[in-house]
Amino acid sequence: MINQIDIKTREKMKLCLQIFQNNINNIQTGRASPHLLNNIYIEYFGTKTHLNQLSNITVENSHTLKINIFDISITSLIQKAILNSKLDLNPIIRGKDILIPIPVLTEERRKKLVKVIRNEAENSRISIRNIRRDANDKIKKYLKKKIINEDDEHTSQSKIQMITNEYIKQIDSILLKKELELMKL
Repeated sequence: MINQIDIKTREKMKLCLQIFQNNINNIQTGRASPHLLNNIYIEYFGTKTHLNQLSNITVENSHTLKINIFDISITSLIQKAILNSKLDLNPIIRGKDILIPIPVLTEERRKKLVKVIRNEAENSRISIRNIRRDANDKIKKYLKKKIINEDDEHTSQSKIQMITNEYIKQIDSILLKKELELMKL
């Protein structure tokens, strides 16, 4: 039973770490990449649809993305979705394509992006701590129902804390690497 809690806790924390990694990978570093638009969704016929399913996204040059839209009637929806994203991009409609110039990273923009990734990191740490809290609550319920004894409870909570520390350390490591990448470009 307690092993199941440990395994589930580790799985949830690993998923949280992967989501954090994906979110900060989408933050631009001054180069055009189709992955930059991975978190853009458009309301299409009543469903949230990923931008990749409604268009082809290609790199026109190192500082410009080109979106070739399959259904030109949603061009303005796509433009609006890009403008409303946290990416600070200004799409330009040209015919049935949308061009997205990637702004050069100025010192001010770099600092903004660092704030964004620090915020993402803090949200991930909070999620991991919430997972820890849920696991500890389950362990306390087992103790209350006398399924485990106090020694088992203490041992399990210590193990969960070690797992939590491990994943928070990984988040901090990823954050530091991304900050250095942003600041040295």
